[in-house]
Amino acid sequence: MGQFHWNPDEYRALMRAEVPDYDRLQEELVAATQGADARLILELGTGTGETARRVLAAHPRARLVGIDSSEPMLDVARRSLDPARATLRLGRLEDPLPPGPFDLCISALAVHHLDGPGKANLFKRLGPILSPVGTFVLADVVVPDDPADAVTPLSLDYDLPSTVAEHLIWLDAAGFEAGVTWDHRDLAVMRGRRGS
Repeated sequence: MGQFHWNPDEYRALMRAEVPDYDRLQEELVAATQGADARLILELGTGTGETARRVLAAHPRARLVGIDSSEPMLDVARRSLDPARATLRLGRLEDPLPPGPFDLCISALAVHHLDGPGKANLFKRLGPILSPVGTFVLADVVVPDDPADAVTPLSLDYDLPSTVAEHLIWLDAAGFEAGVTWDHRDLAVMRGRRGS
């Protein structure tokens, strides 16, 4: 995956402008984590820490390890997250993942930057680092069934969304019992559970 640099100071405003349901997507991701006894959380694509902040608030006993490919974004996240509860690392989704075991893995608006084989590979690599009853919650841009529902602006060389059906096939192949917890237009939240 190529390196793409966001301006961290403008990122939240950009997301809300380009993804009208950004806050709803975040809320639905947090809702999909309920029921997970999360003590240790892995976040893929931490960005400015918006998702981490919300998920940690919903899981007050948890600690989080977050990775992102942008040091400036991580700098913003470090200013908004409690260092006693969040460890942030520079890393790409294609890199080896932290060893875990994690009770919960979350990702918002990051995995769509991988192509199909990259997504399938990432999901396979998640299994070994999750606890036997671990949960993965993915909130992302997807290719909608109706082309008129493709409303999120995309960059053809950087954004590589897949259909919900493709995500579910790859999650199933990686050993997850997966389903959709929320979808609207070209956004979806999917949850995969191990040991269900």
